[in-house]
Amino acid sequence: MPLVRIEILKGKDLVYKKTLLDAVHTALIKAIQIEDEDRFQRLYEVEEDLFEKSGSKTDRFTLIEITMFQGRTKEQKARIYEEITRELHAKLGIPPTDVFIVIHDPPDENWGFAGRQRT
Repeated sequence: MPLVRIEILKGKDLVYKKTLLDAVHTALIKAIQIEDEDRFQRLYEVEEDLFEKSGSKTDRFTLIEITMFQGRTKEQKARIYEEITRELHAKLGIPPTDVFIVIHDPPDENWGFAGRQRT
């Protein structure tokens, strides 16, 4: 159950944003075989003057944080980076150099569902 947080510069239209969400989800299905209905994503738009980034990045710079259960291998994580970057480039023309991804994988005791701790 990956939880996905995506941050982009404000100003993209609804089609762009929906395509972005779909591309990230498709990449996770391909990379780590999550179920299609296993979709927990949030998209945040940030005003340009509040989104500091390297001067070499374009207005399509995309920051993605994925929080997921522990246990994925280094190779699976590499596949996530590759698939997301590939999908965003293919579907939206986002340059690979404008995609920044961080994976968080906290231990099971840091997950809670319906008032119960994951074990």
